[in-house]
Formats: sequence, structure tokens, C-alpha cells
Amino acid sequence: MPPKPVSNPPAVVDLTSSDDEEPAANTVSNKLASNSQTRLQERRGSSTPVLLSLSDDKAADSRCFWKAGNFDVSLTARPMPAADGELEHARVHPKFLHSNATSHKWAFGAIAELLDNAVDEIHNGATFVKVDKVDIMKDNSPALLFHDDGGGMDPDGIRKCMSLGYSSKKSNTTIGQYGNGFKTSTMRLGADAIVFTRAIHGGTATQSVGLLSYTFLRMTGQDDVIVPMIDFDISGHWAEPIINGSQDDWSSNLKTILEWSPFASKEDLLIQFEDIGRHGTKVIIFNLWLNDEGIYELNFDDDDEDIRLRDEANQGGLRKLRKSVAELQSHISYCIRYSLRAYISILYLKRFTNFNIILRGKPVKQRCIADDLKYSKVVIYKPQIPIAKEVSVHTTIGFIKEAPALGVCGFNVYHKNRLIMPFWKVTGDGSSRGLGVVGVLEANFLEPVHDKQGFERSSAFIRLETRLKQMVMEYWRSCCHLVGHNPPGIHNLQKDRANSQASIRPAANIQNKMAKEQNDGLPKGSNEALNTTQDSDVSGKSFVDRICEENIELFMRCEEHAKNEIELQELVDSLEKELKEAKRKHAQLLLAVEAKRKQKNVN
Repeated sequence: MPPKPVSNPPAVVDLTSSDDEEPAANTVSNKLASNSQTRLQERRGSSTPVLLSLSDDKAADSRCFWKAGNFDVSLTARPMPAADGELEHARVHPKFLHSNATSHKWAFGAIAELLDNAVDEIHNGATFVKVDKVDIMKDNSPALLFHDDGGGMDPDGIRKCMSLGYSSKKSNTTIGQYGNGFKTSTMRLGADAIVFTRAIHGGTATQSVGLLSYTFLRMTGQDDVIVPMIDFDISGHWAEPIINGSQDDWSSNLKTILEWSPFASKEDLLIQFEDIGRHGTKVIIFNLWLNDEGIYELNFDDDDEDIRLRDEANQGGLRKLRKSVAELQSHISYCIRYSLRAYISILYLKRFTNFNIILRGKPVKQRCIADDLKYSKVVIYKPQIPIAKEVSVHTTIGFIKEAPALGVCGFNVYHKNRLIMPFWKVTGDGSSRGLGVVGVLEANFLEPVHDKQGFERSSAFIRLETRLKQMVMEYWRSCCHLVGHNPPGIHNLQKDRANSQASIRPAANIQNKMAKEQNDGLPKGSNEALNTTQDSDVSGKSFVDRICEENIELFMRCEEHAKNEIELQELVDSLEKELKEAKRKHAQLLLAVEAKRKQKNVN
């Protein structure tokens, strides 16, 4: 049986299309939600993580992200039939919010998405974005705050932000493009998010509140993703409600927001706008997800100026390393796994001039990995892609300053200034070549996947991977000796030299003994000649040294030829393009001459 609707159900905004459908609410589900929340609040207490007991399996599953999608769909309301004259439309079940958020395998990737939204507001005058922990007074639990002073959103803008798949960001200066980042990132970090935003558009100042609540949708048995929103006109001396439908609809939206958000009254909501100023946006994510052990994924306690990933920070993998454990744990390539401050420090390639990312009250100092490299070089790569304008990718490659003590390696690949793949290792795991070699490049010609933690595996990506492997090998062959490594081939030459000397000594002793026995019947000059031959040929010392030197010389010549071959290939490609352009111009000239000739004949 479908749940019975309560009287005066809240009028809310349907994310799919219709704004006038009234979802059914389940009083039994509301009671279940209240009881579940009460139990969780009692067990959570303060922000200090508390384990849930085994008897609370259902409550624990609802608070653990990777289990939050496991609920019985049959308990939700049945789809409402279309009204007369209204077309059927596809609904988005609340489960989709969770399954859509699973595209973020990493919580820091979700945080980066929300930072991207603030960075995109720089062209609207944004000067900062704050990321901080706030305490929810209702249940004394921690929440995550994102606050920027960008242009904000008007009532139409916040509805587009809350809609699935809509994006107005299509310029080359913005990072977002899919219209999915806000929904996936907020739902990956917590079960619920409330948005406060102010904007001035067309001379009208407005402020809006929107609640995206997985808890509300699940506990009230909704079969569609709906979001309650309220808007105010603040152009005058006080906030006037903007009524799009009826006053009852507006009041129902407000009531739903107050019931399912951390704020108990309309006054509490309006207070949240005091630090926003004339324009800006504030996002509060609450009911943060727990890990499988019933502890908050995000750790706010170990460092007052940082936010850490508890599971990553507590991994024991680093303890298994035999040496330089402290140095490895302090290197940026490892810190970004569990420290949000470290990750944000390299998240954007170019340093901001008038914009700060403030994490827990302290600005994050941006760090350019290329500046930390020694013996660095810049390699230009021209990808073969079907676009009109030729693209050149400048890759900075060098050794980390801790080389050769640390074997950290890989390429940091950015897209539109945003880090997509940190320390991407392109060489084989079993090879020692390339250890300590790190590169930095911006690959705007590639398309990132939805969570911006990788690229689509296109033919252009595969060609880039192949070229980066070549870069590592070429750099290693020419520069590895600068940090104490032997050039490739030297080890084998030394081994061959030792083997040859070991095999020559017994033969030399036998030949010396035979020569001594035969020397009695030879003239004095012949004896000296034989000894001279033995010194140069039998002992093999100068002979092997000469072979090693010649091999090294030949190796360096081969490297030079390989480099020349690459340059020649680039020259050939350039000449082919010039030839193609010359042929095109030649064809145009012929057409022009022919046209003039025909015109002359007509005259």
C-alpha cells in the first residue's frame, strides 16, 4: 500500500520538470526519521567520532556513504498519474542522488568540485572562498562550510544550480562544464546540504535558500527528487518574500526547510545572510558521512588548521617502507592523500593574484611543483588532434630535490589550471628508470571525466601517455648521472668487464708459463716483443678500458642521433604543413587567375 499523504503537504520544487506536483509524505517515515536521528544524535554527541553499536545496523547503513543507497524502493510512494492534458515525464528517484555521487571515489575530489565553483566566480569579483567546520546546534554534530563572495545566484540561478545536468559554464576560463558537480560533490560529503545565496541582477537584489536533502527524500518516502526553496527581495529596507505560486506554497517550503535543516526558525535562516554581504554564496553540508567503522570520514580534530581523511591518514602502508619513512610521509605526493591543505596547495597550476582559499581560518599557500625540481628542462609536445589551431604543450620535467633518496615520480597533469592527475606514473612498476623524475604539464586538449580525477581514455590521451614515457626515458638517459645514478648500459659494461678480466687471468697465467718455457731458445729481442704483447693483449686491462670508453661514446652518439631524429621529424611535420598551406594558396591563385581570364574573355 502506498503511504498516506498528510494534510497540507509541502509545496516544493521538482528537479525534473514540474513545479506544481505535490509529493506524498509518510507520517510513519517521518516518525522513523525522527527516531533514527535521535539515536544518532545521542550516539554522536560532539564532533569527536563515536562508534555505532551493532544493534544500529540500519541507522549505520543510512549514515555510511557506500551503504546509503541500500533502502527498499517499495516503501516509497507510487508514481502519480499525469493530469489531464499533461505529458508523462521521467522521474528522478532519490536513489539517483546517491548513485550519482558515487562517481566521487575520493572525498577530496568532491571538495575540489565545490572549490572550482568558487574559483569560477573570480571573473564575477570573488576574492576568497572559505572552507571550515561549523557545529550544528540541533544535534551538536560537525558540518562543512563553503563560503565565497562571488556574484551569487538569483532565484532562477539557484534553481539551475539545483537542477540535474544544467550548466551555463561553457567558456574557456571556467572549470565546470557538466552541470553535475554541485549535486555529486555535496551528496558525496554528506546526506544533506543547504544553500544561502545573494545576488544583484538587473538592479534587483535577492536572496534565496535551497535545501538538497537526501534524508528528507528518503525518510518521507519520496519517489522524485524535490528541493524546497524560498526567495526574498532585499532591494528595500527588509526582506520581502518572493511568491512564485501561492503564499501557502511559500510557507510550506519554509516549513520543510526548517524541519529538515539545522535551523529551527526563519530568523535563524536570515541570520546566515549577515556575513555574506551584498552578494555571495554559502553552502553548509551536514549529516556528514561515516566510514564503515561508524566514524566520520573527515577528521577535524588532529589539526586545527586542516581537514584530513581519516582512513587515508591511518593507512599502515607507509610503515612498511624500509627507509626514509619520515621523508616519504612528509613529501607532497603522500600528504595530498590525507591532508586537504596539502592537496589544495597544488590544486591549481597558476598562482592567484587577488583570490585566497582560506582553510579553517588560515589561507592556503599555493605551491608550484615545477619550482621544486632540480636540473629541470622544458619539453614541447605538439599533440596531433583534429582542431584548426595548433596546440603546443610545455612540459617541465626534472628531479625532485630529495632525489635519489626518494623514489617519488610521475606527472602532474592539469586541465584549465585544475589538477586532474597528481603524480601519474607512466613507467612500469618494476623499473628503476625514472625514479625521482617528476613532470608538470597542462593538457587542455584532453577531456576530463566527470569527477575530474582522470581523463577520458581517448586516442589523444594514449598518445600523450606514450610521449610522456619517452620523455622520462630521454631525460633519464641524459641526466640520471647528475643525481648519482649510472647511465643506462654502464652497469652491463662494468659487469662484462669484470667477467672478461676474471676469464683472462687464468689464460694469462698459462700463456706466461708457456712463454717462459719457450723463451730460452728465442733471441733477446723476440722475448721482449712477446712480453710487450702480453702486457697489452693478454692482461686485457687497457683493451677492456678502451672498449668501455668506446661503448660509452657510441651510446652518447646514439642518444644524439635519437634527439636529431625527433627534431627532424618535427621539422618534417612543419614542412608538410607549410607545403599543404602553399598548395592551398596555389590552388586559390589558380582559381583567381582563371576567373580573371574568363572575365577578360567575356569583355
